[in-house]
Amino acid sequence: MKKILLVVAMFFAFVGAAFAAVNLNTATKDELDSVKGIGPAKAQAIIDYRQKNGSFKSVDDLKNVKGFGDKTVEKMRSEFTVSGGSSVAAKKADKAGAKTEDKPAKAAEKQAKKEAKEAEKKAKADKK
Repeated sequence: MKKILLVVAMFFAFVGAAFAAVNLNTATKDELDSVKGIGPAKAQAIIDYRQKNGSFKSVDDLKNVKGFGDKTVEKMRSEFTVSGGSSVAAKKADKAGAKTEDKPAKAAEKQAKKEAKEAEKKAKADKK
C-alpha cells in the first residue's frame, strides 16, 4: 500500500513540475536551453542581458534580448516566469529525491524477503 501511495505522489509531483515554467531570473544556461525554441546562443543572450540589466520584471522584458521579438515572446510566454523556481531544476530535484527515497524502500523489501525465507526454513525444520 505504501508503494502505491509513493508512486501516486511521485506521479503528481512529476506532472506538476512538467507544467511549471522556467524562471528567467534564476535559470542556468542548460535550463534555458532545454526550452523548445531556445538554443545555446539565445540562452546565453538571456543570461548576458540578465547580468547587464538585472532581473526581468516580466516575461515581456524578453523582447529586449537580442533574438527575441514580439511573436517569439508570445509563442514562448507559457514556458517562462520571472518568479519561483525553474521546472527543470524541480524535475532534477524530483528525480534525485525519488532515487534516494527508493533506496530505503528497496532495502526494507530485501530485508523482509530475507526474514520471510528464514522463517520458512525454520517452519520446515520444526515440522521435521
